[in-house]
Amino acid sequence: MPWLWYRLKPKHLTWAAPWQQKIQQQLTAMETVTLGDNCFIAPQAALFAEPGRPITIGRQCMIAANCFLHGPITLGDEVSINHSCSLDGGSKGIIIGNQTRIANNVTIYAFNHGMAPDMPIYRQSSRSRGVVIGKDVWIGAQAGIVDGVTIGDGAVIGMGAVVTKDVPPWAIVAGNPARIIGDRRHKPVSGSEQHFPRTPST
Repeated sequence: MPWLWYRLKPKHLTWAAPWQQKIQQQLTAMETVTLGDNCFIAPQAALFAEPGRPITIGRQCMIAANCFLHGPITLGDEVSINHSCSLDGGSKGIIIGNQTRIANNVTIYAFNHGMAPDMPIYRQSSRSRGVVIGKDVWIGAQAGIVDGVTIGDGAVIGMGAVVTKDVPPWAIVAGNPARIIGDRRHKPVSGSEQHFPRTPST
C-alpha cells in the first residue's frame, strides 16, 4: 500500500525516510534509472533498465511490491503502479502520463512475437511499436494492454479488460477485447456510484 507513505507522521519518517532513500540510491546507481523527487519504490519491485532501455520516473510516483518494469519506460508525475504489475517496453517503450493510476496485476507489453507458421515462435524476431498512456487514466485490476495501443487522457480501462485498439480521451472501456461502454464527461460520478450508459447491441 504505497499510498500510505504519504500519510506517515514525522516520527515514522525518522526511520522510514532513510530506508526508502537507501532503496532509491541503489536503483539510481545504475545510469539507466532516473527517479524524481518524493517517490516511493517498494523494495520488492524489480526494475530492469538495460543500456539503451532506460526507466525514467517522475515526481511523487509510487511503485508497489512485486512489480516488474523492463525499460524503456517513462512515467510522468504522480503515477501510481499497484502491486504485481508487469510492464515491458520492448524496443519502442511505454510512456505513461501524469496522475495515471494503475491497479494491481495489470500487464502492459510494448512488443509482440512473430507467428509465421514455418518457424517455431521462440525463434522468430519480436517487433515493437510502443504503448502511450495519457494523463489521468485509470486502469483497472488485471487489465491487459498490447503493443501499439494509445490510450487518451482521462480514459478508464475496466477491470480485466484486454485493450487491443486505441482508446479515445475520456472513454470508458471494458471487456475482451475492450470496447467503449461510456464516457466520463456524460455523467460525472465519483467513488462507487458509477452508472455506465447502456450501448445498443450489435
